Amino acid sequence: MSQPRTGLRTRKGRAPAPTQRTRNVWAALLVSMTTVGGLLWLLQGGPGARLDGIALPAAVAASAPTSIDAIFRTRTPQATGRWQAIVIHHSGSMFGNPATIEAQHRAMDLAGLGYHFVIGNGSGMEDGLIHVGYRWIDQLPGAHAAGSQGDWLNRNAIGICLVGDGKRGAFSDQQVRRLSQLVGELSRRLGIPADRVYLHSEVAPTEDPGRFFPEAAFREQLARAR
Repeated sequence: MSQPRTGLRTRKGRAPAPTQRTRNVWAALLVSMTTVGGLLWLLQGGPGARLDGIALPAAVAASAPTSIDAIFRTRTPQATGRWQAIVIHHSGSMFGNPATIEAQHRAMDLAGLGYHFVIGNGSGMEDGLIHVGYRWIDQLPGAHAAGSQGDWLNRNAIGICLVGDGKRGAFSDQQVRRLSQLVGELSRRLGIPADRVYLHSEVAPTEDPGRFFPEAAFREQLARAR
Protein backbone atom coordinates (compact mmCIF):
# COMPACT_ATOMS: atom_id res chain seq x y z
CA MET A 1 0.00 0.00 0.00
CA SER A 2 1.44 3.35 -0.97
CA GLN A 3 2.04 5.88 1.78
CA PRO A 4 -0.28 8.90 1.77
CA ARG A 5 1.27 12.25 0.93
CA THR A 6 0.24 13.89 4.14
CA GLY A 7 3.40 14.25 6.19
CA LEU A 8 1.76 12.08 8.86
CA ARG A 9 4.53 10.55 10.92
CA THR A 10 4.78 6.84 11.68
CA ARG A 11 5.23 5.46 15.19
CA LYS A 12 8.99 5.94 15.41
CA GLY A 13 8.74 8.42 18.26
CA ARG A 14 6.28 9.79 20.77
CA ALA A 15 4.87 13.25 20.93
CA PRO A 16 6.09 15.09 24.05
CA ALA A 17 3.74 15.38 27.02
CA PRO A 18 1.40 18.31 26.32
CA THR A 19 1.86 21.51 28.30
CA GLN A 20 -1.04 23.70 29.39
CA ARG A 21 -0.31 26.01 26.45
CA THR A 22 -0.37 23.00 24.10
CA ARG A 23 -3.70 21.86 25.52
CA ASN A 24 -5.08 25.34 24.96
CA VAL A 25 -3.86 25.24 21.36
CA TRP A 26 -5.48 21.83 20.89
CA ALA A 27 -8.76 23.16 22.24
CA ALA A 28 -8.61 26.01 19.74
CA LEU A 29 -7.85 23.54 16.95
CA LEU A 30 -10.80 21.41 18.00
CA VAL A 31 -13.14 24.40 17.88
CA SER A 32 -11.77 25.30 14.46
CA MET A 33 -12.11 21.73 13.24
CA THR A 34 -15.70 21.61 14.47
CA THR A 35 -16.59 24.90 12.82
CA VAL A 36 -14.96 24.20 9.47
CA GLY A 37 -15.76 20.50 9.29
CA GLY A 38 -19.24 20.63 10.78
CA LEU A 39 -20.95 21.31 7.46
CA LEU A 40 -19.28 18.30 5.87
CA TRP A 41 -20.38 15.98 8.64
CA LEU A 42 -23.87 17.41 8.73
CA LEU A 43 -24.21 16.75 5.03
CA GLN A 44 -23.16 13.15 5.65
CA GLY A 45 -25.66 12.38 8.35
CA GLY A 46 -28.20 15.16 8.72
CA PRO A 47 -29.06 17.01 11.91
CA GLY A 48 -30.81 14.17 13.75
CA ALA A 49 -29.42 11.53 16.09
CA ARG A 50 -27.55 8.71 14.38
CA LEU A 51 -27.25 5.65 16.59
CA ASP A 52 -28.08 2.92 14.11
CA GLY A 53 -25.50 0.17 14.28
CA ILE A 54 -24.88 -3.35 15.51
CA ALA A 55 -23.61 -4.71 18.82
CA LEU A 56 -21.05 -7.48 19.21
CA PRO A 57 -21.17 -8.75 22.83
CA ALA A 58 -17.91 -9.87 24.40
CA ALA A 59 -19.40 -13.26 25.31
CA VAL A 60 -19.81 -14.09 21.63
CA ALA A 61 -16.12 -13.54 21.02
CA ALA A 62 -15.19 -16.00 23.77
CA SER A 63 -17.09 -18.86 22.14
CA ALA A 64 -16.65 -17.82 18.49
CA PRO A 65 -13.52 -15.73 17.87
CA THR A 66 -14.37 -15.24 14.21
CA SER A 67 -17.62 -13.44 15.11
CA ILE A 68 -15.72 -10.18 14.65
CA ASP A 69 -16.11 -10.90 10.92
CA ALA A 70 -19.60 -9.40 11.24
CA ILE A 71 -18.06 -5.92 11.07
CA PHE A 72 -17.19 -6.49 7.42
CA ARG A 73 -20.83 -6.96 6.41
CA THR A 74 -21.39 -3.25 5.83
CA ARG A 75 -24.27 -1.53 4.05
CA THR A 76 -21.80 0.24 1.77
CA PRO A 77 -19.09 -1.96 0.22
CA GLN A 78 -15.54 -1.35 1.46
CA ALA A 79 -13.35 0.10 -1.27
CA THR A 80 -9.80 -1.20 -1.54
CA GLY A 81 -7.39 1.21 0.15
CA ARG A 82 -10.24 3.25 1.65
CA TRP A 83 -8.91 3.03 5.22
CA GLN A 84 -5.23 3.71 5.83
CA ALA A 85 -4.89 4.16 9.60
CA ILE A 86 -6.60 3.55 12.95
CA VAL A 87 -6.84 6.05 15.83
CA ILE A 88 -7.67 4.99 19.39
CA HIS A 89 -9.51 7.33 21.77
CA HIS A 90 -11.19 7.36 25.16
CA SER A 91 -14.59 8.88 25.90
CA GLY A 92 -13.23 11.04 28.75
CA SER A 93 -15.89 9.78 31.18
CA MET A 94 -15.95 6.64 33.33
CA PHE A 95 -19.63 6.11 32.39
CA GLY A 96 -20.82 6.09 28.82
CA ASN A 97 -22.41 4.40 25.84
CA PRO A 98 -23.10 5.28 22.20
CA ALA A 99 -26.13 7.40 23.18
CA THR A 100 -24.26 9.57 25.70
CA ILE A 101 -21.27 10.02 23.40
CA GLU A 102 -23.55 10.77 20.44
CA ALA A 103 -25.31 13.45 22.51
CA GLN A 104 -21.94 15.08 23.27
CA HIS A 105 -21.03 15.01 19.59
CA ARG A 106 -24.34 16.54 18.52
CA ALA A 107 -23.74 19.31 21.07
CA MET A 108 -20.53 19.98 19.10
CA ASP A 109 -22.62 20.24 15.89
CA LEU A 110 -21.45 16.88 14.57
CA ALA A 111 -23.86 14.63 12.69
CA GLY A 112 -24.27 11.82 15.16
CA LEU A 113 -21.64 9.58 16.70
CA GLY A 114 -18.21 10.63 15.47
CA TYR A 115 -16.44 7.30 16.05
CA HIS A 116 -16.70 4.22 13.89
CA PHE A 117 -16.60 1.87 16.90
CA VAL A 118 -17.21 2.18 20.67
CA ILE A 119 -16.11 -0.45 23.22
CA GLY A 120 -17.86 -0.61 26.60
CA ASN A 121 -16.29 -0.86 30.06
CA GLY A 122 -19.26 -2.24 32.03
CA SER A 123 -20.43 1.18 33.18
CA GLY A 124 -23.29 2.26 30.92
CA MET A 125 -22.44 -0.40 28.36
CA GLU A 126 -21.53 -4.09 28.66
CA ASP A 127 -17.86 -4.66 29.36
CA GLY A 128 -16.15 -5.52 26.08
CA LEU A 129 -19.23 -4.98 23.92
CA ILE A 130 -18.35 -3.46 20.56
CA HIS A 131 -20.83 -0.99 19.10
CA VAL A 132 -20.42 -0.81 15.34
CA GLY A 133 -21.56 2.69 14.41
CA TYR A 134 -23.31 4.01 11.33
CA ARG A 135 -20.14 5.70 10.05
CA TRP A 136 -18.52 2.28 9.69
CA ILE A 137 -21.62 0.52 8.39
CA ASP A 138 -22.02 3.20 5.70
CA GLN A 139 -18.24 3.65 5.23
CA LEU A 140 -18.37 7.36 6.06
CA PRO A 141 -15.56 9.61 7.27
CA GLY A 142 -15.26 9.97 11.02
CA ALA A 143 -15.40 13.02 13.26
CA HIS A 144 -12.88 12.04 15.90
CA ALA A 145 -9.39 13.42 15.29
CA ALA A 146 -7.89 16.82 16.06
CA GLY A 147 -4.45 18.27 15.36
CA SER A 148 -2.72 19.36 12.19
CA GLN A 149 -3.50 16.02 10.51
CA GLY A 150 -7.09 15.92 11.75
CA ASP A 151 -8.71 16.41 8.37
CA TRP A 152 -6.73 13.58 6.76
CA LEU A 153 -7.32 11.28 9.74
CA ASN A 154 -11.05 11.92 9.84
CA ARG A 155 -11.32 11.06 6.16
CA ASN A 156 -8.95 8.08 6.07
CA ALA A 157 -8.58 6.66 9.59
CA ILE A 158 -10.93 4.44 11.56
CA GLY A 159 -11.87 5.97 14.92
CA ILE A 160 -12.26 3.61 17.89
CA CYS A 161 -13.39 4.88 21.30
CA LEU A 162 -12.98 3.12 24.64
CA VAL A 163 -15.57 4.15 27.22
CA GLY A 164 -13.57 5.48 30.17
CA ASP A 165 -11.15 8.19 31.21
CA GLY A 166 -7.54 7.11 30.79
CA LYS A 167 -6.34 10.22 32.59
CA ARG A 168 -8.04 9.10 35.82
CA GLY A 169 -8.20 5.32 35.81
CA ALA A 170 -7.51 2.06 34.03
CA PHE A 171 -9.54 0.45 31.28
CA SER A 172 -10.90 -3.05 31.84
CA ASP A 173 -8.95 -6.11 30.74
CA GLN A 174 -11.93 -7.14 28.62
CA GLN A 175 -11.91 -3.78 26.84
CA VAL A 176 -8.23 -4.05 25.95
CA ARG A 177 -8.64 -7.62 24.72
CA ARG A 178 -11.58 -6.63 22.53
CA LEU A 179 -9.72 -3.59 21.26
CA SER A 180 -6.77 -5.78 20.31
CA GLN A 181 -9.08 -8.24 18.58
CA LEU A 182 -10.91 -5.50 16.67
CA VAL A 183 -7.79 -3.60 15.63
CA GLY A 184 -6.01 -6.83 14.74
CA GLU A 185 -8.78 -7.95 12.42
CA LEU A 186 -9.22 -4.51 10.85
CA SER A 187 -5.52 -4.07 10.22
CA ARG A 188 -5.11 -7.60 8.88
CA ARG A 189 -8.09 -7.49 6.52
CA LEU A 190 -7.55 -3.90 5.37
CA GLY A 191 -3.76 -4.01 5.09
CA ILE A 192 -3.12 -1.33 7.73
CA PRO A 193 0.45 -1.67 9.08
CA ALA A 194 1.23 -1.61 12.79
CA ASP A 195 2.92 1.79 12.55
CA ARG A 196 -0.37 3.26 11.33
CA VAL A 197 -2.24 2.27 14.48
CA TYR A 198 -2.12 5.44 16.59
CA LEU A 199 -3.18 6.62 19.98
CA HIS A 200 -4.84 10.01 19.51
CA SER A 201 -2.06 11.55 21.62
CA GLU A 202 0.48 10.43 18.99
CA VAL A 203 -1.11 12.51 16.25
CA ALA A 204 -2.58 15.45 18.17
CA PRO A 205 -1.58 17.51 21.23
CA THR A 206 -3.95 15.78 23.66
CA GLU A 207 -3.79 13.27 26.54
CA ASP A 208 -6.34 11.02 24.83
CA PRO A 209 -6.57 8.06 25.64
CA GLY A 210 -4.60 8.97 28.78
CA ARG A 211 -1.64 7.72 30.79
CA PHE A 212 -3.58 4.73 32.13
CA PHE A 213 -4.03 3.26 28.67
CA PRO A 214 -1.90 0.04 28.71
CA GLU A 215 -0.09 0.64 25.45
CA ALA A 216 2.59 -2.04 25.93
CA ALA A 217 0.02 -4.76 26.68
CA PHE A 218 -2.16 -3.57 23.80
CA ARG A 219 0.74 -3.63 21.31
CA GLU A 220 1.69 -7.11 22.49
CA GLN A 221 -1.86 -8.42 22.14
CA LEU A 222 -2.17 -6.71 18.77
CA ALA A 223 0.98 -8.41 17.48
CA ARG A 224 -0.55 -11.78 18.41
CA ALA A 225 -3.93 -10.88 16.88
CA ARG A 226 -2.61 -9.81 13.48
